[in-house]
Amino acid sequence: MLLSEGAKRFRQTGMVRSLCALGTTIWMLLWMPHLLLGVMNGMLEPWMQTRGISEATQVLVYFAVAKLGESPVDGKTDLNPEGLTAASGKWASAIAKRLHLAGLSCKVLDFNEFKKPLLEKLIWISAFMLVGARHPRSSIGEVEKNYRDEVCSLIKELVAAASVEKGVVFDVGVEERLCAYARSVAHFPTAVKEFQWRNGWFYAISQKALASGKSDPCPLHTSWLRELGVI
Repeated sequence: MLLSEGAKRFRQTGMVRSLCALGTTIWMLLWMPHLLLGVMNGMLEPWMQTRGISEATQVLVYFAVAKLGESPVDGKTDLNPEGLTAASGKWASAIAKRLHLAGLSCKVLDFNEFKKPLLEKLIWISAFMLVGARHPRSSIGEVEKNYRDEVCSLIKELVAAASVEKGVVFDVGVEERLCAYARSVAHFPTAVKEFQWRNGWFYAISQKALASGKSDPCPLHTSWLRELGVI
């Protein structure tokens, strides 16, 4: 992504000074002295907590780059034409301003409001990638169009589990919002990857429940991971 036209515009606005990566899910961007910024496409919260950086500015990215050299596709959908990318924390407004200069949307949210879209994005990538992997060579758009019942059933299951785990009440219409986002990046491929940061968070919830003698809150998710040999 850093070699795309969008990233070149980021450099021009002074956003990126240096980059360290943990896989492709986590980027820590240092663009001002003493500023740590988490840019996420997965569940970073446990990782950040163990390192004492829970208060770092965070950006939930809903723009995407299909392949090296392409410009980013902004996360604007037919249900959310204002865009879905969000930032939270001390430097959220500064980050939003720089993204706007790069031609991308970004809204600023307080931490409690930020939790909901953060979890929705995690649910989106975990559900669509898993269902797509069950149907080889399916794109995101094909999952939304051809396997919508499957993906919506999984979304409902993950929403319920995340709601209990984090004490979050999601806004009405999660499935519709996530399917709308899928249509906006319809050509993207699917695959279950970066398990620790994505599906692994939900699998850990399942393991915790089973270990305490409770039923699995995510039986579809667990079953399909096992079907694909992921667990």
